[in-house]
Parts: sequence; C-alpha cells; structure tokens
Amino acid sequence: MMCSRKDTNSLKAALVLMCLVALALASAPLVHTPARAQASLAQDQSDDVVRVNTDLVVLNTTVLDKDGKFVSGLKRSDFKVFEDGAEQQLASFTAEETPFAAAILLDTSGSMETRLTLGRSAAIRFLDGLRDLPARAFGLRTKMMTVLNDAVLRAADDLAKRTEKRRAIVVLSDGGENYSRASADKALNHALQSGATIYAVNMSDTGPGRDIAGASLLKALAEKSGGRYVASPGGQELRDAFAAIVEELGHQYTIAYRPLNRAHDGRWRAIEVKLTRPDTTARTRKGYRAPKS
Repeated sequence: MMCSRKDTNSLKAALVLMCLVALALASAPLVHTPARAQASLAQDQSDDVVRVNTDLVVLNTTVLDKDGKFVSGLKRSDFKVFEDGAEQQLASFTAEETPFAAAILLDTSGSMETRLTLGRSAAIRFLDGLRDLPARAFGLRTKMMTVLNDAVLRAADDLAKRTEKRRAIVVLSDGGENYSRASADKALNHALQSGATIYAVNMSDTGPGRDIAGASLLKALAEKSGGRYVASPGGQELRDAFAAIVEELGHQYTIAYRPLNRAHDGRWRAIEVKLTRPDTTARTRKGYRAPKS
C-alpha cells in the first residue's frame, strides 16, 4: 500500500495531511483500497452542508466503566440511541474488531518548529509497518501559517470516500488556527457527516503561555466528534497518547440507524447513546447536521 503526503499547495497549508490509510487491528486484514477525494477544496467548501446519498447515521462508540477502562462484550440490546430525544431503531450493530481508516494531520507551522520532530516520530510509530511513510514524513518542513480547519475538512472528505465504517482523524498541533478559509463549525460538520472521530493532541508548551484559543479549538473538535483531547507536548506522554488512541479504536462499537426524522432541512440533530449496563458511559459524536435539499 502506498502512503503518500497530500499535496497542500491548493490549501496554502502548513498542516499536512500525511497519510490516508486503512489500518489493521489485531484480528482484521489490511484493506488495500486507498481512495482520494476527487473534488477540489473550492468545491468542497461551496456548500455549508455535506450532501450524503443515504440517511444512515453511523456512530462509532467508546464505552467506559466507572474506572475509565474499556468495556467489551456488550450486545445490541445494551444500547439505546436517541435523536432529539426520540429513540431510534438500530439498523446494525458491530462489536468485533474491524479495520479503520485514519488520517494523520501534522502541524508544520512556524509555531510548531521545535516540536515537529516529536510529532513526526509519534505519527510514524502510530503508522508503524506501512510502506513508504518514513521517507516522506522526514521530508516535512515547517511553514508560516496554520490552516487547521481546512486540513480537517479535507481529511474528512477523503475519509468519506472510504469503505470502512470506523474513521479517525488524528491531529497533532498547537491549535493556532490563523489561515483557513473554512470555519471551525464547517470543518466539524464535514467530520461529523463523514463519521470521523477526531483525536486532538495539543503539542504546545504547557503553562500560562499556552494558547487558550488554540486549546479550545482542539478540545471542541475532539469532544463534539466523540474523540479525545490530549494535552501533551511530547515525550512519553505523547507516545502513551498514541498508544491509547490505537487501543480505543480497537474497542469501539459501531452502531447505525436510519433517523425517524427524514426531513432534509439542514438542521442540527442531537444524538445521545444510553446504556442498559450500570456504571458505564458511552462516548460518541454529539450529533450531526441533516442534509439539506
């Protein structure tokens, strides 16, 4: 499988989409069907709402016990899904480990110059074993500006082309957005529509000098998509963060339903997953914006 860096000239990007690949979990085969988005960024951003060809809503859900440990062995009957307060009928349920598609976004802006090597090394370990990645990843250099929103939007649209239902965007950045054409809401909307869970690793220095706005942006992307925000500038914390992300992706439940509300009105639909098992909590995306006719 070829794993190549995305051309960022059209994005004027300092956030590089390093690779879009299907990763194999322990018991699942590697998928050899890479896909690329065909539309240009200008076309991607021409609509405020992502058009989809199906009303099926897919939720990748992480279940934790009261000690924060992953809960396995749950059944379909253990889950109840609500959209805008109305219980939905599940169309499918998957608990076994299956391949997932992941996009790695590595911030190469000037503010990340001193931490680029750490981020690059962590990404390589995350994608260990994939051909051609190291040579390309080590060729990355820092730029001037950060286009976090544009990069997330582009990654989400690429992932939407994938056949895997489990999709993830891993962002390594200090969150210093300053040059995107897309808003944070629009980037998040594309991620939600593609079913991508965002894992945001804040690599800015900790302490009073940390960019509060940047941290807030990364937190919002992660929490609203059902992912995790990790405040880790590097070192063992960064390695542990990547290991935890891989472990989480291997313990997710994939649930799908067709909304009772079939209106294509472009409105926000709030999602809540409840569990019948006591002392457990479910984490998934907070909702989605309906297609607009």
